[in-house]
Amino acid sequence: MGARNFYEETTARLEKALQFCDDTKAVVIGDKTLDSVGDFFKKLFDVRKAIVVADATTFRIAGKRVSDALAGAGIEVEPSYVYDVPHMHAEMSLVDMLKPRLAQTDAIPVAVGSGTVNDLCKYTSSLVERPYMVCGTAASMDGYTSFGASIEFNECKQTFSCPAPRGVLIDMDVVCAAPLKMNAAGFADLIAKIPAGADWIIADLLGTEPIDQVAWRLVQDSLRDWVADPEGVARGDRKALAFLTEGLIMSGLAMQKAKTSRTASGAEHQFSHLWDNQHHKFNGEASHGFKVGVGTVATSALYERILENWTEKTFDVAIANVDVDFRSWETIEKELEEHFGTTGLFETVKRECRKKYVEPDELKRRLALFRDSWSELKQKLADQLMPAAEIQTIIHKATAPSTPEEIGISRERLQYSYRLAQQLRYRYNVLDWTRDVGQWSTMVDALFTSGGFWAR
Repeated sequence: MGARNFYEETTARLEKALQFCDDTKAVVIGDKTLDSVGDFFKKLFDVRKAIVVADATTFRIAGKRVSDALAGAGIEVEPSYVYDVPHMHAEMSLVDMLKPRLAQTDAIPVAVGSGTVNDLCKYTSSLVERPYMVCGTAASMDGYTSFGASIEFNECKQTFSCPAPRGVLIDMDVVCAAPLKMNAAGFADLIAKIPAGADWIIADLLGTEPIDQVAWRLVQDSLRDWVADPEGVARGDRKALAFLTEGLIMSGLAMQKAKTSRTASGAEHQFSHLWDNQHHKFNGEASHGFKVGVGTVATSALYERILENWTEKTFDVAIANVDVDFRSWETIEKELEEHFGTTGLFETVKRECRKKYVEPDELKRRLALFRDSWSELKQKLADQLMPAAEIQTIIHKATAPSTPEEIGISRERLQYSYRLAQQLRYRYNVLDWTRDVGQWSTMVDALFTSGGFWAR
């Protein structure tokens, strides 16, 4: 299949998805698309002025070219805002730096970069009540078209609600030239949608977050195709990277449609958020995608053990033990304080856990629902999931980390992280499920004992 054909396929799928989105009106993925950035901008914003927002690296590789191309198309261009901050990541202090500059002008921000630059520009643009567009520079994450921005504030990473970009322009020449580790991180972030989908299935059964069928299809229908060529991603193959980019963009569009990130993340992302909030870095880096990749293997291993061991009787036993083993809110709050201290993160986690706390009668109802639906639910989960070892192999082929040691996490810390990750967000997932069924030791801890997945 030639380049023209697979770009046409990608364009057709994206245009169909855009019909369901409120914020993003146009997405272009192709070769040498930066040459047409002026026309792209005019279609979205007519005769408005523009201001490029980038960091030192992205300005060098694409930002100046974007600024020059906009000016060459007759668009009035303000002097670019270029962050000169080594090893920068999205934190509120950088939003505070950008906001006064955007407030001084009515120009439309044009973000040139990937995760950090896009999140900073997205959130700051919303604060000055202005739309923006982005020229992506790597297939490194699915946040380009998502409706929120992930920003560190009060000692923890938080998602701030704000509109997605009005337009996204991806030049595959730039993406193919991006550092391998960035595209590998994006691959790990995309394959995470497999166990995330399983988490959504169990939440849907409970009724806590019903599946949005359109958003589900936008991500899940083509997911296996988008992650089918990890070796191609590793060697910079244009088609493999174009499909990876499409999948990441589509994931963000699904979030716009559903008005939730449930479409794209589950327990595997909570491992990454946990380590982010612990300020974990390895060799000076803190790649979101790499952490998510390890979290994906971790949750897939847990699901695999559940499907191998649970039966309807498992839930009967759990129901019988609710009154004996039930943990009061006071007990949980004390445990949270022991785990997270009295920092801003503790207050955030306490708030999240309070949202998902249920009384004994509701827990019994949920367990009975799982028991009565087990045969059908087990088959749905088996159809959705992939074996953990297979996921691990695929991630490794894309040159992303697939073991905790590759991101500087010991097995002992990983085991403890299962427990902390469960407490991090209100979103119901396989970690909550395991705790509710009273099977933490036999499911999670057993992964680290002789014969368990993480003891291999």
